[in-house]
Amino acid sequence: MMSRRGLLAAVACLAAGEVRAEDTFQAFVAALRPDAAARGVSAQTFEAAFRGITGPDPGILAHTRRQSEFVRPVWDYLVGAVSPGRIARGRARAVAVATTLQNIETRFGVPGPMVTAFWGVESDFGASAGSVPTIRALATLAAARHRGTLFRDELLAALTILQRGDITPDRMSGSWAGAMGQVQFLPSTYLAHAVDFDGDGRRDIWASAADSLASIAAYLKDLGWDPALSWGYEVRLPKDFDLSRYSDELGSFAERGVARTDGKPLPGRGRASLFLPGGLGAPVFLITDNFEVIRGYNTSDSYALAVGHLADRLGGGPPLAAPWPAAGARLDGPGLRALQTGLAAAGFYDGPTDGRAGPKLREAVRRYQISVGLPADGYATPALLSRVTGQPASPRR
Repeated sequence: MMSRRGLLAAVACLAAGEVRAEDTFQAFVAALRPDAAARGVSAQTFEAAFRGITGPDPGILAHTRRQSEFVRPVWDYLVGAVSPGRIARGRARAVAVATTLQNIETRFGVPGPMVTAFWGVESDFGASAGSVPTIRALATLAAARHRGTLFRDELLAALTILQRGDITPDRMSGSWAGAMGQVQFLPSTYLAHAVDFDGDGRRDIWASAADSLASIAAYLKDLGWDPALSWGYEVRLPKDFDLSRYSDELGSFAERGVARTDGKPLPGRGRASLFLPGGLGAPVFLITDNFEVIRGYNTSDSYALAVGHLADRLGGGPPLAAPWPAAGARLDGPGLRALQTGLAAAGFYDGPTDGRAGPKLREAVRRYQISVGLPADGYATPALLSRVTGQPASPRR
């Protein structure tokens, strides 16, 4: 750890313009110490956490510069997330921990297949929990001020976990972005929601399947999971269905001729909204408030749909009935940003200009489509961008 003399030397180097990554990193770590102490982190814990970490990890910084420039279509994401192999592995793992899953459902109200689906998408049922040392990952990102102060706060939370003794520094590992263990919780999420379900006195999301599964369920319950509802249903729409009424009671959708593709009746209770991630002609879903709970774990629509569909398959449900577009035209990231800008200028969109096709953009697209008499499927296409902005757009395939 850097001494006071070393810190002063690093500051002098910075003042002289002689910036070295190791100097700035060590200065950051030294400046972190008082805040860690204020949270009850002892000097011994602090030293143990940073032992052997002398500078940032270039590989982690490279990850921040390799973000995809285009939006991956939901159907491509589902190919990997809900593959036949993952379904088979998930069903086998669910059998192995069946009693634990039943006990978790009794306590938290989240169905076993749903909990198992999260486990599968996050870490392939514990097989791929990540091996990047969490302290080094978070310190690298925090020192670089990646995403402002987010990772500095998460680093302090990680040090708090070490102080509490749930895990040792050498076992605290996960993804390059600091998400940890079999459930990929950030440290702050761990502190708020992780559960000791096997009764050993530690909340071990790295090695304990019981703690990992229960922590997923506890988090979903805290996010507002409704045990009386599914996440959603694949449905068929009747001919000439009025897409402008896209949010309604489930019973009302049934009265309007909307039917589940698996032949089962729609519940009479609960609200839902239509979700057409591939536009008309592709799979159509009615999603409930529990879909938004899934998005609380990860805000991606593709992620939420993958978890929901994987849960259905693990529970014995069928594959999707409708085909995805074989080569459907779609907008890439810059195209989505241009559409967000155009819709904002027209008074339909008030969200971030981030090039992501999330609920805010979907709602804006629907309102625009209704205003100009188009089918309100909420799907952003190059043709729609051209109509909104008056500029031609090249589709991404």
